[in-house]
Amino acid sequence: MLEEHQKQRAGNARHDIRATITEQIVAAIEAGAPTFEMPWHRSGPSLGRPVNAVSGRPYRGVNVLALWVAALKKGYGSGTWATYRQWASLGAQVRKGEKGTPIVFYKEIERAAADDAGPGEEVSETIRVARASSVFNAGQVTGWRSPEPVVESVVAVINRAEELIETSGADIRYGSDRACYHPVLDYIEMPNADRFTGTSTSTATESYYATHFHELIHWTGHSSRLSRDLSGRFGDDTYAMEELVAELGAAFLCADVGVCNAPRLDHAAYVHTWLKVLNRDPHAIFTAAAKAAAAVDDLARLLSGM
Repeated sequence: MLEEHQKQRAGNARHDIRATITEQIVAAIEAGAPTFEMPWHRSGPSLGRPVNAVSGRPYRGVNVLALWVAALKKGYGSGTWATYRQWASLGAQVRKGEKGTPIVFYKEIERAAADDAGPGEEVSETIRVARASSVFNAGQVTGWRSPEPVVESVVAVINRAEELIETSGADIRYGSDRACYHPVLDYIEMPNADRFTGTSTSTATESYYATHFHELIHWTGHSSRLSRDLSGRFGDDTYAMEELVAELGAAFLCADVGVCNAPRLDHAAYVHTWLKVLNRDPHAIFTAAAKAAAAVDDLARLLSGM
């Protein structure tokens, strides 16, 4: 009975944290819908991925979105976060009355797999269990100074973007009047760079590379690479959700490379579907963010020569 109660509590906790994060992301998407500026169209000091103050490692998956949304909503100028105890370990103090931002992390645990065990055998399996945590932005603490940011030249950023595109090995055909990926023929169409214009969050050059990254994320889903098939998960909404994966993946790449992401007016038709799916299924944004992170990891693997 106790074990069953503990499982139920764990299940409720997973549901609560996923529902909470989804609600916050949905609210941010709704707020940006009129101008198509989504919470992942970042600019300014928090352009990059949020990072942990202690480890220096960037957050991943849906936590990136959750922290971007919180920074946007509360006006934080820093992309550095940590738990209450982690800030304390750095000699910093979270100010009284400050509220944390919920994130989710996964813990690997072993459990008995009785169905697979033979006579006299004990078989275990490793499963990943979602756990909730709460983090605070550097703007919510005293006694800690952020390291001076490294300001890179535009040339360095462009070189890194070009290296990523070239190293991917994708078949990219320039000169088109539109940007798109053809999954059957496995190639990308791209307009020439001079066809792009700037937006409220990006220059023309940044729009060009953000679009490149969007199509590259689509490209990673081919059957010869990640074989990303969302049809069993999202049914009639598969195409729109694949667009969401590409949007999130491009945002992660833009943050890693140092390029401001650009709103895409052609996503007007998708925003309604995204909101419909996310409101119906609190796990959907977790799935989309995880698929996007996997795509980015795959491109990073190619870039590192692994």
